[in-house]
Amino acid sequence: MKRNPKELEATHRTLSRRALLLGGAQAAFIGALAVRMRHLQVDQSDQFRLLAEENRINVRLIPPKRGEVYDRFGQILAQNSPSYRIIIVREDAGDVEQVVERISQLVALDPQEVERAMAEMRRSPPFLPVTLADQVTWEDISRVAVNAPALPGITPEVGSTRTYPRGGDFAHVIGYVGPVSDYDLSRIEDPEPVLHIPRFQIGKVGVEAKQERLLRGRAGAKRIEVNAAGRVMRELDRQDGEQGADLQLTIDANLQGYVQARLGQESAAAVVMDCETGDLRAIVSSPSFDPNLFVRGISVANYRGLTENPHRPLANKPVQGLYPPGSTFKMMTAMAALEAGLIGPEETVWCPGHLEVSGRRFHCWKRGGHGHVDLQNSLKQSCDVYYYDLAIKVGIDRISAMAQRFGVGVHHDLPMSAVATGLAPNREWKSRVHGQSWQIGDTVNASIGQGYMLASPLQLAVMTARLATGRSVAPRLVRSVDGVEQPGGAGEDMGLNENNLRHMRRAMFAVSNDRRGTAYGSRIIEETNRMAGKTGTSQVRNITAAERAAGVIRNEDLPWERRDHALFVNFAPFDTPKYAVCVVVEHGGGGSSVAAPIARDLTLQALYDGSPPLTAYPAKDRDRIAAQQERLHRERPDIRSDGRNRA
Repeated sequence: MKRNPKELEATHRTLSRRALLLGGAQAAFIGALAVRMRHLQVDQSDQFRLLAEENRINVRLIPPKRGEVYDRFGQILAQNSPSYRIIIVREDAGDVEQVVERISQLVALDPQEVERAMAEMRRSPPFLPVTLADQVTWEDISRVAVNAPALPGITPEVGSTRTYPRGGDFAHVIGYVGPVSDYDLSRIEDPEPVLHIPRFQIGKVGVEAKQERLLRGRAGAKRIEVNAAGRVMRELDRQDGEQGADLQLTIDANLQGYVQARLGQESAAAVVMDCETGDLRAIVSSPSFDPNLFVRGISVANYRGLTENPHRPLANKPVQGLYPPGSTFKMMTAMAALEAGLIGPEETVWCPGHLEVSGRRFHCWKRGGHGHVDLQNSLKQSCDVYYYDLAIKVGIDRISAMAQRFGVGVHHDLPMSAVATGLAPNREWKSRVHGQSWQIGDTVNASIGQGYMLASPLQLAVMTARLATGRSVAPRLVRSVDGVEQPGGAGEDMGLNENNLRHMRRAMFAVSNDRRGTAYGSRIIEETNRMAGKTGTSQVRNITAAERAAGVIRNEDLPWERRDHALFVNFAPFDTPKYAVCVVVEHGGGGSSVAAPIARDLTLQALYDGSPPLTAYPAKDRDRIAAQQERLHRERPDIRSDGRNRA
């Protein structure tokens, strides 16, 4: 049947329109596909190439070399030493147990370390190396190398570990390093990837911990090619890291060693501070311990021996220990009264051996009393009643403010662990902490460094340096970082009345050089190096009225832990102060008999930069001092020094 031409024409137009729409859609799809392919292949080619390479290239961190620590004269105190270890690869070893048995005949293996290594091999891919023995000797490494053909899968390696050549001399100052623990990571907000490297060491205490970021440096990286199973095929390139900064401390290693040896096994602390710069020349806690034990992993027996020792060798006594300063604090009470204009140096107080305050009797150390005493005589003979009377006049708030001005009850910013703030109490403090009103008896106790008053040996050394100079001398421990000098602690003028300071210094001079002074027996004879000081004896127990009536029990008749602390502070030379010294002997008894002789010896050792001549000592002491010097030098030949007053 024939179709109408008009119908044919309409059908043709319909088909053409549909073909046009379909062709346009196909062209648009092909165009969009082409644009997308170009975007993937050209614009994002670098990104996809990186993703592809990461499937076969791994980036591994290279531990940085840790910065080293030196004393003020360049003696090494903390260094990086070669560390030898034995590595095993399970797939190369074949029969692992047999190989371990063979190597155990050559090298003494720790059963616990072997068990740990076996467990690590069982949960790790067979091609990964595992440490079988760490901290082995060079002789062990040599035996392994010689027998290498019979030890498949075994490889000796050389790493690096931290060592402390001065041992216990700097244990409390520098501290030690150890492997990163889960606890360490939990304390760091955003731990760096390098901290996840197995057995990576970081500072745990002391300068090692407080200057961790400076000492650690920055990790390097290497790119290695691995196959589909993760096995290393080759190293492509590496970028070395940045070595940690080297630190130079202000401490003189020879003097530090002498102080440690002089304190012996006493439970004690000593600080030697440069009055001119604030540099800590020695800061010692006794007894000490060997920090190298902690680096290698201290045994349970050794650690228990340290923690159970009643002399607390792990405690950092110069900065962490807080003690009632006893009579060494009397200068603060006197300065508060002098600066307030409440007394003059010539005014006297009657001391009958006690003072009645609010119905309570406060005793002087001298039962019969000192009679009439002025400022100089009160300090020279350490009369307690004089300072009881001053304290009532001046009040605790002025005494507390003066103590803080001189560095007591103040936190000193040092890169050491557990630096304590101490306590110079006042009315507000007792109300806030104890919820009680301050009593007049509290003021009387505080005036002689008892009651709530607490200070560290470091704070007492700072106090003494400020008395000697009239400047706000601040302690400094780090002298330079990578050769760059750090800010000193010379301090500014404290704005105190120079006449008042002069009276205090003369009174301290009388303590050590007047025949009736409490430290006369420990004086320095040499005219140019005479010292000014103050003894202190702080009670750790209460003396009852019954005991006073029957006679106070002597320290030597008490158990060690109930004896008084012995303290002494001094500066020398008197005319041009160079060093301030503080010595605290825990439960040592009297400051004049125990702490003062030690402080005198430390002062002379610092002034002479080595063994002083016997002529610097009183004639009666010279034979004993000669024997003491000989013994110390025989036991510690490293503390000898031929120089004098090195820069």
